[in-house]
Amino acid sequence: MLTVIVFVITLGILIFVHESGHFFVARKNGIKAEEFGFGFPPRVFGIQCLTGKKKIVLSRKEKVDIEISDEKQGNIETIREIAVDKVEEVDEYIPVKKWRFIWGKRNTEREWENKNNLEEGTIYSVNWIPFGGFVKIKGEDGSEADAEDSFAGKGAWIRIKVLGAGVIMNFVLAWLAISLGLFIGSPQVLEEGQRGKDEKIQISQVAKDTPAESIGIKAGDEILKCEMDNVLCQNKFSEVSDIQNIVEEYKGKEIILQIKRGDEILDFKGIPRTEYPEGQGSLGISLVKTAIVDYSWYDSIYKGITTVFNLIWLILSTLFNIIKDLMIGQKASVDISGPIGIAYLTKQVTALGFSYILQFIALLSINLGIINAFPFPALDGGRILFILIERIKGSPVSQKVEQAIHTFGFIALIALMVLVTFRDVIRFDIFDKVKNLF
Repeated sequence: MLTVIVFVITLGILIFVHESGHFFVARKNGIKAEEFGFGFPPRVFGIQCLTGKKKIVLSRKEKVDIEISDEKQGNIETIREIAVDKVEEVDEYIPVKKWRFIWGKRNTEREWENKNNLEEGTIYSVNWIPFGGFVKIKGEDGSEADAEDSFAGKGAWIRIKVLGAGVIMNFVLAWLAISLGLFIGSPQVLEEGQRGKDEKIQISQVAKDTPAESIGIKAGDEILKCEMDNVLCQNKFSEVSDIQNIVEEYKGKEIILQIKRGDEILDFKGIPRTEYPEGQGSLGISLVKTAIVDYSWYDSIYKGITTVFNLIWLILSTLFNIIKDLMIGQKASVDISGPIGIAYLTKQVTALGFSYILQFIALLSINLGIINAFPFPALDGGRILFILIERIKGSPVSQKVEQAIHTFGFIALIALMVLVTFRDVIRFDIFDKVKNLF
């Protein structure tokens, strides 16, 4: 249950932050956001601000005194006084602001009457599917280009800023998550001479088709001790070289590695290879010395920024290698995971602790930002590409053509997600695990 909660919250934060970037930049540039929702429809309820001006009539009274003294009869002079109250009506307009609730998925335009012609603001909604959020921007589909508050009616630079804001917010989230982790203390690979709390030797990578993979060792596992024939080889490892020397000494013989994975202590039996590809080692694992290291708040902010840039470069390099391998017909050197794969990673990360969760959120957020920045149809980068084409050719691309291309891109992305998800189902034996529930 904890894994499910962490998975939903993590995915929700990533998408919600991304959409909030579009929302705030659109509003800042005078573009109307028709709805900003937490979660995905159908809608549970929403709240909307209505603004405008109300006409009121003010009455003003003026008293006018008139004296007449020209009537005279004999020695008697009559003075007549006439008092007149003059009333003047003046129209004034006062600002009006009120909120209204919207329940369910009602059509807000048909099911209520706007008697005072108030301007309808953004609907802030809560929706049934709790994965992230969405923002509905006026004119984002190219319509209402003549309206002053429409996305389609704005200049190219403003539209690019609105589309790119989601990506920027994902990078900002990664920076905040990493900085917080560094401040409270996060696991790091120790450099030579560097010290930290809770020092340990961990497995950073497990190569494919190796003894380590076949016995179930995973990245993130901590090696506690090593045994052979019930005889303790070594009880405490203080350096990576200690494990490397032990494995090299006993290659070709069965050894037992005691592993700590989260709160579990596990024993794995395996036989280190006597022959192996260059760079893999007898077991096929990469080892690092890690510890919990914390920093001051100002160092955390600076190191958080540099770490984000380093991760962006690393992920871009990895994506380039994947695309290159696919283009030349080779098998991709890196696995691609969908929602199920992310859920499994969430389970592993949750067992390791809060600092690992923060790092996981940062990595996912950077990945989401980079993928959305790609110039592929239906993604933010693809929409920006069409705006750049518009600037180069001097006129917008046909709305029908652009919409058709984005629709094709969306279908391709859904197909890829289905394919990756199906692959994850097979890789993680989902069908067998579901059978075991019954």
